[in-house]
Amino acid sequence: MKPRVLARIAAVAAAALVLAGCSADAGAGDSTVIKVAAATTPMTDIVRAAGEAIGDGYTIELVEVADYVQPNVMLEAGEIDANFIQHVPFMEEFNTANGASLVGVQPVYLTMVSFYSKTLTSIDQLPQNGTVTLPQDRPNTGRALEMLKEAGIISLDPAVEKYQATLDDVTDNPRNLQFNQVELLQLNAAYEESDAVFNLPAFARQIGLDPFAEGLTLEEDPQFAVTLVTRADNQDSPEVAALKTAFTSEQVKAVVEEFGMHTAF
Repeated sequence: MKPRVLARIAAVAAAALVLAGCSADAGAGDSTVIKVAAATTPMTDIVRAAGEAIGDGYTIELVEVADYVQPNVMLEAGEIDANFIQHVPFMEEFNTANGASLVGVQPVYLTMVSFYSKTLTSIDQLPQNGTVTLPQDRPNTGRALEMLKEAGIISLDPAVEKYQATLDDVTDNPRNLQFNQVELLQLNAAYEESDAVFNLPAFARQIGLDPFAEGLTLEEDPQFAVTLVTRADNQDSPEVAALKTAFTSEQVKAVVEEFGMHTAF
Protein backbone atom coordinates (compact mmCIF):
# COMPACT_ATOMS: atom_id res chain seq x y z
CA MET A 1 0.00 0.00 0.00
CA LYS A 2 1.51 3.35 -1.05
CA PRO A 3 2.05 6.16 1.49
CA ARG A 4 -0.52 8.40 -0.22
CA VAL A 5 -3.11 5.64 0.03
CA LEU A 6 -2.22 5.12 3.68
CA ALA A 7 -2.64 8.82 4.33
CA ARG A 8 -6.06 8.94 2.65
CA ILE A 9 -7.26 5.89 4.58
CA ALA A 10 -6.00 7.38 7.83
CA ALA A 11 -7.74 10.68 7.20
CA VAL A 12 -11.07 8.95 6.63
CA ALA A 13 -10.54 6.68 9.62
CA ALA A 14 -9.66 9.57 11.90
CA ALA A 15 -12.91 11.32 11.09
CA ALA A 16 -14.87 8.33 12.33
CA LEU A 17 -13.11 7.91 15.66
CA VAL A 18 -14.42 8.82 19.08
CA LEU A 19 -11.73 10.58 21.07
CA ALA A 20 -11.73 10.53 24.85
CA GLY A 21 -9.27 12.32 27.12
CA CYS A 22 -7.56 10.13 29.69
CA SER A 23 -5.84 12.60 31.96
CA ALA A 24 -7.44 14.43 34.85
CA ASP A 25 -6.07 17.72 33.55
CA ALA A 26 -7.04 17.07 29.92
CA GLY A 27 -8.25 20.61 29.57
CA ALA A 28 -4.95 22.18 30.52
CA GLY A 29 -3.84 24.43 27.70
CA ASP A 30 -0.13 24.01 28.41
CA SER A 31 -0.10 20.19 28.21
CA THR A 32 1.36 18.36 25.23
CA VAL A 33 -1.36 16.02 24.01
CA ILE A 34 -0.17 12.54 23.00
CA LYS A 35 -2.70 10.53 20.99
CA VAL A 36 -2.63 6.78 21.64
CA ALA A 37 -4.98 4.36 19.87
CA ALA A 38 -6.40 1.19 21.43
CA ALA A 39 -9.20 -1.13 20.39
CA THR A 40 -10.68 -3.02 23.32
CA THR A 41 -10.34 -3.85 26.98
CA PRO A 42 -7.86 -4.39 28.65
CA MET A 43 -5.83 -2.27 26.22
CA THR A 44 -8.13 0.72 26.55
CA ASP A 45 -8.07 0.36 30.35
CA ILE A 46 -4.28 0.38 30.33
CA VAL A 47 -4.13 3.51 28.16
CA ARG A 48 -6.43 5.23 30.65
CA ALA A 49 -4.23 4.12 33.54
CA ALA A 50 -1.17 5.45 31.71
CA GLY A 51 -3.08 8.70 31.27
CA GLU A 52 -3.37 8.96 35.04
CA ALA A 53 0.35 8.26 35.46
CA ILE A 54 1.76 10.46 32.68
CA GLY A 55 4.21 13.10 33.85
CA ASP A 56 3.53 16.81 34.22
CA GLY A 57 3.21 18.65 30.96
CA TYR A 58 1.67 15.72 29.07
CA THR A 59 -1.86 14.48 28.48
CA ILE A 60 -2.71 11.12 26.90
CA GLU A 61 -5.72 11.18 24.61
CA LEU A 62 -7.25 7.76 24.01
CA VAL A 63 -8.26 7.15 20.39
CA GLU A 64 -10.69 4.26 20.35
CA VAL A 65 -10.61 2.21 17.15
CA ALA A 66 -12.73 -0.63 15.82
CA ASP A 67 -10.12 -2.93 14.26
CA TYR A 68 -6.45 -3.85 14.23
CA VAL A 69 -5.34 -2.35 10.90
CA GLN A 70 -6.75 1.16 11.23
CA PRO A 71 -4.49 2.22 14.13
CA ASN A 72 -1.34 1.14 12.28
CA VAL A 73 -2.43 3.01 9.16
CA MET A 74 -3.12 6.12 11.22
CA LEU A 75 0.18 5.88 13.08
CA GLU A 76 2.22 5.50 9.91
CA ALA A 77 0.38 8.51 8.42
CA GLY A 78 1.10 10.68 11.49
CA GLU A 79 -2.52 10.98 12.61
CA ILE A 80 -1.68 9.59 16.06
CA ASP A 81 1.50 9.38 18.12
CA ALA A 82 1.39 5.74 19.25
CA ASN A 83 -0.87 2.74 19.49
CA PHE A 84 -1.40 -0.08 21.94
CA ILE A 85 -3.09 -2.92 20.08
CA GLN A 86 -0.58 -5.59 19.13
CA HIS A 87 2.53 -7.65 19.63
CA VAL A 88 5.70 -6.96 17.67
CA PRO A 89 5.35 -9.86 15.16
CA PHE A 90 1.91 -8.52 14.14
CA MET A 91 3.44 -5.04 13.74
CA GLU A 92 6.29 -6.41 11.66
CA GLU A 93 3.84 -8.11 9.30
CA PHE A 94 2.11 -4.75 8.79
CA ASN A 95 5.46 -3.07 8.12
CA THR A 96 6.39 -5.64 5.51
CA ALA A 97 3.04 -5.49 3.74
CA ASN A 98 2.86 -1.68 3.69
CA GLY A 99 6.44 -0.42 3.64
CA ALA A 100 5.79 1.11 7.06
CA SER A 101 8.27 2.19 9.75
CA LEU A 102 6.56 1.22 13.00
CA VAL A 103 8.64 0.13 15.99
CA GLY A 104 7.82 -1.44 19.34
CA VAL A 105 9.12 0.72 22.17
CA GLN A 106 7.73 -0.85 25.35
CA PRO A 107 6.31 -4.32 26.02
CA VAL A 108 3.57 -4.04 28.64
CA TYR A 109 1.79 -7.34 29.29
CA LEU A 110 2.00 -10.99 28.26
CA THR A 111 -0.85 -12.67 26.39
CA MET A 112 -1.97 -16.07 27.60
CA VAL A 113 -3.40 -17.59 24.41
CA SER A 114 -5.34 -20.82 24.18
CA PHE A 115 -7.59 -23.02 22.13
CA TYR A 116 -11.22 -23.06 23.30
CA SER A 117 -14.15 -25.35 22.58
CA LYS A 118 -17.85 -25.51 23.42
CA THR A 119 -17.82 -29.30 23.35
CA LEU A 120 -14.31 -30.55 24.21
CA THR A 121 -12.56 -30.59 27.55
CA SER A 122 -9.15 -31.60 26.16
CA ILE A 123 -7.29 -30.84 22.94
CA ASP A 124 -6.79 -34.61 22.62
CA GLN A 125 -10.53 -34.94 22.04
CA LEU A 126 -10.38 -33.21 18.65
CA PRO A 127 -12.37 -35.56 16.41
CA GLN A 128 -11.52 -37.02 13.04
CA ASN A 129 -12.38 -34.43 10.36
CA GLY A 130 -12.94 -31.84 13.09
CA THR A 131 -12.93 -28.11 12.40
CA VAL A 132 -10.27 -25.82 13.87
CA THR A 133 -10.33 -22.04 13.47
CA LEU A 134 -7.11 -20.02 13.39
CA PRO A 135 -6.41 -16.29 13.06
CA GLN A 136 -5.82 -15.02 9.54
CA ASP A 137 -2.62 -13.07 10.24
CA ARG A 138 0.62 -14.97 9.85
CA PRO A 139 2.19 -14.42 13.31
CA ASN A 140 -0.85 -15.70 15.20
CA THR A 141 -1.29 -18.54 12.69
CA GLY A 142 2.26 -19.64 13.42
CA ARG A 143 1.64 -19.40 17.13
CA ALA A 144 -1.52 -21.52 16.91
CA LEU A 145 0.08 -24.18 14.74
CA GLU A 146 3.04 -24.41 17.11
CA MET A 147 0.63 -25.07 19.97
CA LEU A 148 -1.05 -27.87 18.03
CA LYS A 149 2.33 -29.35 17.20
CA GLU A 150 3.41 -29.25 20.86
CA ALA A 151 0.16 -31.00 21.78
CA GLY A 152 0.94 -33.81 19.31
CA ILE A 153 -2.06 -33.01 17.11
CA ILE A 154 -0.14 -32.15 13.91
CA SER A 155 3.43 -32.18 12.63
CA LEU A 156 5.19 -29.20 11.05
CA ASP A 157 8.08 -28.96 8.62
CA PRO A 158 11.17 -29.06 10.89
CA ALA A 159 12.96 -26.61 8.57
CA VAL A 160 10.48 -23.86 9.51
CA GLU A 161 11.42 -21.67 12.46
CA LYS A 162 9.28 -21.72 15.59
CA TYR A 163 6.09 -19.63 15.20
CA GLN A 164 6.77 -19.07 11.47
CA ALA A 165 4.70 -21.94 10.07
CA THR A 166 1.71 -21.55 7.78
CA LEU A 167 -0.87 -24.17 6.84
CA ASP A 168 1.37 -25.11 3.92
CA ASP A 169 3.97 -26.26 6.46
CA VAL A 170 1.71 -28.89 8.05
CA THR A 171 3.37 -32.20 7.15
CA ASP A 172 1.15 -34.59 9.08
CA ASN A 173 -2.51 -34.15 9.99
CA PRO A 174 -3.61 -37.64 11.14
CA ARG A 175 -7.08 -36.49 12.22
CA ASN A 176 -7.67 -34.78 8.87
CA LEU A 177 -8.58 -31.59 10.69
CA GLN A 178 -10.23 -28.90 8.59
CA PHE A 179 -8.60 -25.53 9.22
CA ASN A 180 -10.47 -22.26 8.79
CA GLN A 181 -8.83 -18.85 9.06
CA VAL A 182 -10.67 -15.68 10.05
CA GLU A 183 -9.82 -12.13 11.04
CA LEU A 184 -9.11 -11.50 14.71
CA LEU A 185 -12.47 -9.87 15.31
CA GLN A 186 -14.27 -12.99 14.02
CA LEU A 187 -12.66 -15.44 16.46
CA ASN A 188 -15.49 -15.15 19.00
CA ALA A 189 -18.13 -15.96 16.38
CA ALA A 190 -16.06 -18.95 15.26
CA TYR A 191 -16.21 -20.33 18.79
CA GLU A 192 -19.88 -21.14 18.21
CA GLU A 193 -19.19 -23.15 15.06
CA SER A 194 -15.79 -24.85 15.42
CA ASP A 195 -14.65 -27.86 17.37
CA ALA A 196 -11.78 -25.68 18.59
CA VAL A 197 -10.73 -22.08 18.05
CA PHE A 198 -7.49 -20.30 18.88
CA ASN A 199 -8.19 -17.05 20.68
CA LEU A 200 -6.48 -14.12 22.33
CA PRO A 201 -7.40 -13.21 25.92
CA ALA A 202 -8.80 -9.78 25.04
CA PHE A 203 -11.40 -11.39 22.76
CA ALA A 204 -12.02 -14.57 24.77
CA ARG A 205 -12.82 -12.44 27.81
CA GLN A 206 -15.65 -10.77 25.86
CA ILE A 207 -17.55 -14.07 25.72
CA GLY A 208 -16.75 -15.11 29.27
CA LEU A 209 -13.80 -17.40 28.55
CA ASP A 210 -10.76 -17.58 30.80
CA PRO A 211 -7.63 -19.40 29.58
CA PHE A 212 -6.96 -20.99 32.97
CA ALA A 213 -10.55 -22.19 33.40
CA GLU A 214 -11.67 -23.03 29.86
CA GLY A 215 -8.48 -23.14 27.80
CA LEU A 216 -7.52 -26.48 26.22
CA THR A 217 -3.89 -25.40 25.82
CA LEU A 218 -1.86 -22.51 27.23
CA GLU A 219 1.05 -20.45 25.89
CA GLU A 220 2.52 -17.13 27.07
CA ASP A 221 5.67 -16.45 25.06
CA PRO A 222 7.23 -13.02 25.86
CA GLN A 223 7.84 -12.21 22.20
CA PHE A 224 4.06 -11.82 21.87
CA ALA A 225 3.74 -9.26 24.66
CA VAL A 226 1.27 -6.48 23.88
CA THR A 227 3.54 -3.55 23.15
CA LEU A 228 3.43 0.23 22.87
CA VAL A 229 4.20 1.08 19.24
CA THR A 230 5.24 4.30 17.52
CA ARG A 231 7.04 5.35 14.32
CA ALA A 232 10.79 4.99 13.92
CA ASP A 233 11.19 8.75 13.54
CA ASN A 234 9.37 9.31 16.83
CA GLN A 235 10.85 6.62 19.08
CA ASP A 236 13.48 8.86 20.69
CA SER A 237 11.17 11.83 21.31
CA PRO A 238 10.45 13.24 24.79
CA GLU A 239 6.80 12.31 24.29
CA VAL A 240 7.61 8.63 23.77
CA ALA A 241 9.95 8.69 26.75
CA ALA A 242 7.06 10.01 28.85
CA LEU A 243 4.77 7.30 27.44
CA LYS A 244 7.24 4.53 28.29
CA THR A 245 7.41 5.74 31.87
CA ALA A 246 3.62 5.96 32.12
CA PHE A 247 3.07 2.51 30.58
CA THR A 248 5.41 0.92 33.15
CA SER A 249 3.87 2.73 36.11
CA GLU A 250 2.27 1.25 39.19
CA GLN A 251 -1.12 2.36 37.87
CA VAL A 252 -0.66 0.26 34.74
CA LYS A 253 0.75 -2.67 36.69
CA ALA A 254 -2.36 -2.65 38.89
CA VAL A 255 -4.67 -2.84 35.86
CA VAL A 256 -2.65 -5.67 34.30
CA GLU A 257 -2.82 -7.67 37.52
CA GLU A 258 -6.52 -6.87 37.97
CA PHE A 259 -7.15 -8.67 34.68
CA GLY A 260 -5.15 -11.67 35.89
CA MET A 261 -2.27 -11.07 33.49
CA HIS A 262 1.49 -10.74 33.85
CA THR A 263 3.47 -7.59 33.16
CA ALA A 264 6.27 -7.67 30.57
CA PHE A 265 8.32 -4.94 32.23
